[in-house]
Amino acid sequence: MTKICLFAGTTEGRRLAEFLNQQNTELTVCVATEYGESLIKSGKQLHISHKRLSAEEITKLLADESFDLVIDATHPYAEAVTENILNGCRQTGTEYKRLLRGQGELTGNAVIVPDTDAAVDFLMGRGGKILLTTGSKELHKFTAIPDFSERVFARVLPLQSSFEACDKAGLKPSHIIAMQGPFSEEMNEAMLKSVQAEWLVTKDSGDAGGFDAKIIAAQKANTGLVIIGRPPQQEGMSEAELMQELKKSFGFVRRAQVKIVGIGPGSPALMTREALRAVNEADCLIGARRMLGTVMSEKKVCFEAIAPESIADYIHGHPEYRSFCVLMSGDSGFFSGTKRLLPLLADCDTEVLPGISSLSYLCAKLRIPSEDVLTVSLHGREATLLIPAVRTHARVFVLTGGENSVSSVCENLLDAGIQEVTVHIGERLSYAEEKLSEGKPSELAGHNFDPLSVMLIENPAPDRLVTQGLPDERFLRSSGEKGLIPMTKSEIRAVCLSKLMLTKDAVCWDIGSGTGSVSIEMARLASKGVVYAVEQDADALKRSQENAQRLCASNVRFIEGSAPEACENLPTPTHVFIGGASGKMREIIRLLIDRETNVRITATAVTLESIAELTAICREFPFTETEVVMMQTARSKKAGEHSLMMGGNPVYIFTMVK
Repeated sequence: MTKICLFAGTTEGRRLAEFLNQQNTELTVCVATEYGESLIKSGKQLHISHKRLSAEEITKLLADESFDLVIDATHPYAEAVTENILNGCRQTGTEYKRLLRGQGELTGNAVIVPDTDAAVDFLMGRGGKILLTTGSKELHKFTAIPDFSERVFARVLPLQSSFEACDKAGLKPSHIIAMQGPFSEEMNEAMLKSVQAEWLVTKDSGDAGGFDAKIIAAQKANTGLVIIGRPPQQEGMSEAELMQELKKSFGFVRRAQVKIVGIGPGSPALMTREALRAVNEADCLIGARRMLGTVMSEKKVCFEAIAPESIADYIHGHPEYRSFCVLMSGDSGFFSGTKRLLPLLADCDTEVLPGISSLSYLCAKLRIPSEDVLTVSLHGREATLLIPAVRTHARVFVLTGGENSVSSVCENLLDAGIQEVTVHIGERLSYAEEKLSEGKPSELAGHNFDPLSVMLIENPAPDRLVTQGLPDERFLRSSGEKGLIPMTKSEIRAVCLSKLMLTKDAVCWDIGSGTGSVSIEMARLASKGVVYAVEQDADALKRSQENAQRLCASNVRFIEGSAPEACENLPTPTHVFIGGASGKMREIIRLLIDRETNVRITATAVTLESIAELTAICREFPFTETEVVMMQTARSKKAGEHSLMMGGNPVYIFTMVK
């Protein structure tokens, strides 16, 4: 078992003690006071010394215990203690590591002095009340300032020794502020204004010691700054560097505690109590700038990041922080980065806390039930993919973003011929600038809306049809001089589509698309996918584009050219329908076989030659499954007062699976 002695006089030291207490170590923690001992969490192999040790006592402790390592995490201004620890390690041959605290951000208006005596000399010739935040140890030196008891206020730890030092210096009880930090910017500013301080005296205790919060508060309160500079430091490493060194040298591990928190639409008033507790208890907050600004009530370590990879890298790279709170906008399970982040944090202890989504908030504002609302996110996606959802659903909630603004979504609705819908817009939901508006797409297109907007689109007459096999009359076929464009009839089309077994996100090819009847029905079924309609006849392609627009099939992409050449640069398909190969069936199948992916192919044949070719292809190519179905349909036709059944040509439907 590793034996470690930790001199812990700082916040970082207490965090380090907690980390080491979780490892297979025998840990001795040295603090200067009983109060310091009370801040250290107990442990099975933990020993605490709470008395001030002299140089001789430190050396004796190290010699008697034969520690494997000594860590000096004392305050940067405790130079004498650091020197005693270092000398003790040299005399006993004990390995020594120094934890250095980062310095704060200095301002150009601050007066920087080398020590307490210099601070007193500077203040001797200046008037105004003074707030001391340098502790009680050297408080007696400031008694040289004229009218000390009237002008000076001291913020000290709530300890008996602090009160005794204040009393000995002659400080009035009303001029003693006995509190334990950390202190936020707001609290520091309130104290400065309360005592009407014209000067704030502080040490550069770094951000971990609340230094930056004091600096900002002094600027806001228009208070002068006297900063006692740091004494020369021993060489050392940051908290993160030391943690990494301990993990590398001794095999120590820390499972970071990560809470992924949905903070609601934006206003702190809509955060759950559980979310607020997670924020307050975390050592480090991570999130987008807007979200960090929402939850910051006091000074905390923050990291601005959105990408899950960046968030995970930061958590893994900062073992000095025990607990992290990752902020997600709205609900953590509603189109957030949680899904991608969780697998990256498999080595952490994670918890996901929900929040109020923008969907539930907007529906509540509009007094609309949310259980039947379809949700669509356009973050990083094509806006045209929204069209099938609006066409087939009574209510669609839309998360806008990037190029897909409210205005551009309305323009896409108009381009698809969807005009008689009502669009509700929620801008900056839950903020003071919140705005709700509604209108038709034609009324809203071209207007500017806040980037932080969501939409709810109501369609009074959605398309309720869920089966394939649209009536043939729904498709335009005439192409002028060439007559009717070839089209797969509805009964054959319905069976072909069922054999394809399409998925919602399928990538489809329709080769020899003709009127586009199969392409359009593919697009309706694969509403989250895309269909590439390949046609070499320009007139037929034009007519299929018109049909797609009339039937709101916005996820069809039209490719002019003959297969297989026109298909070579298309995305690899999951499903392919071949209605016309123009004598190149074998070449088309070869192209699909050579693609290293699974694919399901359905092809139709009417002539004996094409039937024979497809039969041979089923035998020659390495398909895992093949099937042939022959269909012959007949339709009724009036003949005077009677009806006759008029038979069509038999159609062979080949299904091939790779």
